[in-house]
Amino acid sequence: MKKKILVLGCTGSIGTSTLDIIRSFPGRFEVCGLSAHTNQQKLNDLASEFGCTNTVLTGTATEEDGTSQVRHDLSAAALSNEKITRLIEKSGADIAVNGIAGAAGLMPSVLCLKNGIDLALANKETIVMAASLIRTLAEKNGRKIIPVDSEHSALFALIERFGKERVNTLILTASGGPFRTLPREKLNGVKPEDALKHPTWSMGQKISIDSATLANKGLEVIEACRLFDMPPEKVKVTVHPQSLVHSLIETMDGDLYAQISEPDMRRPIVSALTYPDMTENNLKKLDLCSAIGNPDGVTMSFFPARFDDFPLLGAAYEAQKKGGSYTIAYNAANEIAVALFLQKKIGFTQIADTVCAVLEKDWTAEARNFDEVFEIDEKARRAAEEVRLYAENTAQGSI
Repeated sequence: MKKKILVLGCTGSIGTSTLDIIRSFPGRFEVCGLSAHTNQQKLNDLASEFGCTNTVLTGTATEEDGTSQVRHDLSAAALSNEKITRLIEKSGADIAVNGIAGAAGLMPSVLCLKNGIDLALANKETIVMAASLIRTLAEKNGRKIIPVDSEHSALFALIERFGKERVNTLILTASGGPFRTLPREKLNGVKPEDALKHPTWSMGQKISIDSATLANKGLEVIEACRLFDMPPEKVKVTVHPQSLVHSLIETMDGDLYAQISEPDMRRPIVSALTYPDMTENNLKKLDLCSAIGNPDGVTMSFFPARFDDFPLLGAAYEAQKKGGSYTIAYNAANEIAVALFLQKKIGFTQIADTVCAVLEKDWTAEARNFDEVFEIDEKARRAAEEVRLYAENTAQGSI
């Protein structure tokens, strides 16, 4: 019997990679649902290719999904959630791949688990914003959360093989982004188009900017702490420009074990879709003697992260240590700051300035339910906007 796959965010990088995996296993997987945000034509093309009639476009109202009439009683987010709810309930999925970017991906994760669907999770904000609530929900419904981020997929596999009790430290690798060697004094002069040029991965705009600021690695530190029940001091980051080692563990005896493969997001996705099995596939294998075009073999280098030059990494550690709702505020403020940078309303280093200013406020209260998570998220977004307006007014000499 084919495993039924629901692909949330099917036109993005994760969704595209997922569908490529499904194409490679026509006898094993079946697409039972597709969501996209605004790309109607691509959604239609994919629905036709995979014979999937259960589709939804979350970012616009259409006649087909019954939401073309103006709905004064629903916000854009609520309307999107209403559509996703219907999609999930109709899908009959065995597992959902959540490739939706940002905080918008949290509620779809909740809805999948509530409907008894396992979660292949690429949306790190689900864990950053609501780890305790989401894990409780998964346990209540007997569902699995399988990480799809390459780093967390690697840690998941290594911990499964060695056992949590034997693992002392988790080590996340980071490419270092496009500004890995750029001097600190030049960082504020970089433009969005420069920050979008990731040296290894092809990703969406938000995650590309996050990789440039190291906020993405900060979010991954928080996610690793919460997925694997590790304190922040037991989660380390090392810069590895080649992106061949996706994560490492240090066992109790001090030895290091790594997961090493070509930088291809299809690999962690196929691992999630076939879990707990290990399945042969047609993905390119890493040849240690000839990888990355080097006739002399592979060079793998590792460097310390530049915490002082990229403060959002350290801010993530502090947010995780403080607990409460600091990680919600970190994520929300960062989403606002990245959007402002992409709109060229703030400079590159002001992304971190904005987030750190928001984190100076009191976020000690812990969200008791998902409604409170979104309330705190919205409060932090308003705070980030206020920081920007204050900076603008100060620069103009109006206060």
